[in-house]
Amino acid sequence: MDDYLYLAMNGAAQAMLAQQSNANNLANVSTVGFKSALDFFESNPVSGPGYADRVYVSDEGSGANLNPGAVVTTGRDLDLALNGDGWFTVQAADGSAAYSRRGDFRIDPNGLLLNGANQIVLGDGGPITIPQFESLQIGRDGSISIRPTGQAANALVGVDRIRLVNPPQDQLYRGEDGLFRSRDGIEAVADASVSVTAGALESSNVNTVDAMVRMIDYARYYEHQVKLMKLASENDEASASLMRMPG
Repeated sequence: MDDYLYLAMNGAAQAMLAQQSNANNLANVSTVGFKSALDFFESNPVSGPGYADRVYVSDEGSGANLNPGAVVTTGRDLDLALNGDGWFTVQAADGSAAYSRRGDFRIDPNGLLLNGANQIVLGDGGPITIPQFESLQIGRDGSISIRPTGQAANALVGVDRIRLVNPPQDQLYRGEDGLFRSRDGIEAVADASVSVTAGALESSNVNTVDAMVRMIDYARYYEHQVKLMKLASENDEASASLMRMPG
C-alpha cells in the first residue's frame, strides 16, 4: 500500500513540475525571441529490499525548442531579427557573456545598447555604447553606423559591431535567467556567417494551441493521481478495519 501511495504522490508531483514549465511557455507567448521549454520524462524503478517491481516517472528537466519563431516586420531601426541560426551576445547579471535571440533593442540614457529584458548587448569591444546621433543604421553583419549630431548627411561613422555567434546547438543550455550558455563554459567567438535583418523581430516559438492542450492533459493527469492517492487511503482504512474485526 505504501508503494501504491508513493507512486501516486510522485506522479502528482511530476505533473505539477511539467505544468509549471508549460505555464511559463504560455506566459512568454508574446516575448520576443523566446524559445519554448521541452520537458522530458524518464521511467525509474523503485529501488529497495527485494525485486524492483514498481516504476515511477521522473521529470528530468526541460530542454529547449530552438526552432525559429515567425519574423514580423516592424520598420524600427533598432529592431533586429537573426537570419537562420545564430545568437546575439549579451551580458548576464554576473558579468559573463550569454546568448539570446531577443532583438528588441533600445539605447538607455547613458548610451548603452540594451535589449527588451534590459540586458547589455555586447559588441567586438564589450558593451556597446552609442553616442548622440541624427540617424542610425545596422548592417546585415551587425555593424552599427551613425550620423553624429550636427554632421552632414553623408558623414557616417562606424560605432561597433554586435557580436553575433553560432555555437553548436547541442552544447547549449538555458540558465535560470532565461539566457543560453555553452555547457563547456567556453565563450563563443563572433561568426561572420551569422546575419541580421533590421526593422524586424523574431516572435516567440511557443505554439499556443499545443501549450493549452498540454495544460489540460497535465491537469487531468494530476487529478488522476490524486484519485489514486484517495483510493490508496480508502483501501488502507478498509484493511485496518478488517484487522480490527473480532476473530
